[in-house]
Amino acid sequence: MPLRKLKPNTPGQRFMSVPTFEEITTSRPERALTEALRKTGGRNNLGRITSRHRGGGHKRRYRIIDFKRNKFDSVGEVLTIEYDPNRSPRISLIKYADGEKRYVLAPVGLKVGDKILSSKTQIPFTTGNSMPLGIIPEGMLVHNIELKEGKGGQMARSAGTYARIMAKENGMITLKLPSGEMRMVTEHCLATIGMVGNRDHANIVYGKAGRMRWLGRRPKVRGVVMNPVDHPHGGGEGKTSGGRHPVSPWGTPAKGYKTRKKNKLSNRLIVKRRK
Repeated sequence: MPLRKLKPNTPGQRFMSVPTFEEITTSRPERALTEALRKTGGRNNLGRITSRHRGGGHKRRYRIIDFKRNKFDSVGEVLTIEYDPNRSPRISLIKYADGEKRYVLAPVGLKVGDKILSSKTQIPFTTGNSMPLGIIPEGMLVHNIELKEGKGGQMARSAGTYARIMAKENGMITLKLPSGEMRMVTEHCLATIGMVGNRDHANIVYGKAGRMRWLGRRPKVRGVVMNPVDHPHGGGEGKTSGGRHPVSPWGTPAKGYKTRKKNKLSNRLIVKRRK
């Protein structure tokens, strides 16, 4: 998916880039596979902000995505490639032999009319097919990877991401994840062949604040310009740079500080930490 640079007719358009959307085949989602998405503004059931810098944005409907890929040994045909406002990759509408329709993440190279399959046995290693990691050869790229068998894919779901199968031993598969982390997963967990599509998403230049507001993101304010009651960096006479190591509003060190729990159960599955 290439990006299109705009002419600098306004200051906001000077460096702005937008997707061409040339791979999109329809502008309307499958209504039965959507549900209402209520906005929270980042607030919990007490009305208190628990996620900062959220609010506003365009109205959306949530697309129900099949992360589990548990319709086994039934060939599905790709009907459409669609835009999804709730995630960075594109999604594909799949129609199976029995007439059921489901949405899946659209990998690189998947086109309308292609056939995909999900199985727990040996099937062709073509883009979009889903199978247990133990069957997939070493060196192949996979996405939508399960951490627990039957729970559904949780890793490598963003645009342009993938994991590489590095080794197999004692029923465990070692994966190299997009972050550089090397991690083991059981061989029975499902994964989908290929790389998630819409690879140019990371190169988008939004150009103006208003475009971020359309996405529901509100402005951020630096801690050093706040008052002492609002942030540890706040206060001082004139321009001051904080006077201490960078921290979050709650005092947690902000640069390089490890926040992962030391006794987390899954630590034993991590072969090499992310960079």
